[in-house]
Amino acid sequence: MNSLKTFASILLISGSTLSFGQINIGGVKVNVPTSLPTSNSAVSETEIINGLKEALTLGSKTASQNLNKLDGFYKNPKVKIPFPEDCQKVATELRKLGYGKKVDEFELTLNRAAEDASKEAATIFANSIKQMTLTDAKNILTGPDTAATGYLRKTTNSSLYSAFAPHITTALNKTTATKKWKELTTLYNKLPLVKKVDTDLTRYTTNKALKGLFLLVADEETKIRKDPAARVTDLLKKVFGS
Repeated sequence: MNSLKTFASILLISGSTLSFGQINIGGVKVNVPTSLPTSNSAVSETEIINGLKEALTLGSKTASQNLNKLDGFYKNPKVKIPFPEDCQKVATELRKLGYGKKVDEFELTLNRAAEDASKEAATIFANSIKQMTLTDAKNILTGPDTAATGYLRKTTNSSLYSAFAPHITTALNKTTATKKWKELTTLYNKLPLVKKVDTDLTRYTTNKALKGLFLLVADEETKIRKDPAARVTDLLKKVFGS
């Protein structure tokens, strides 16, 4: 709803003639502008687009930096990568047998790998943000509080996966996660009457890392939209505080 208020405020300030359409919010039809104000308005098209780009750049950079550090994933319960869900039975059985420390060490290595790979995100985000169009800006402004994050997810997920996966693989090897996983699954697969497990660690860790990354980007976007203190530049204050 904050983005709709922004548009309404722009309209009142500028006195521009805009065309309107309707969107459905919670079952209620609401009139919203379908065109942006002209360049002589209080907040111009250029400022709106640049403001959105600045917000995305700030949010994605902050999220990337927060994750690309020691314990960026591991000590953040919102994004911590757990033992593979499809192999929880492995962790459960091994803990029963006294191998809990090995399970915990392995989980730590997954998070260390994700923390290492997160350094790749900022550049990929920046390239996508540069390509934002006026149509993209309109969709973001009339969208939910995480619409900009949705734009980034749509335009960067594939590139991020391609960039993250090799680093995840390298990091998994560097942090001995691959070795530890082999040890754990070997121990488990020796148990009688169990179905052998074979999880793709790179795919699992990469997908979890990207999920956590976009979650934090969404958090940063919401802050900028709702918290005046998070608008740290004049342009952000003008566009999002109208």
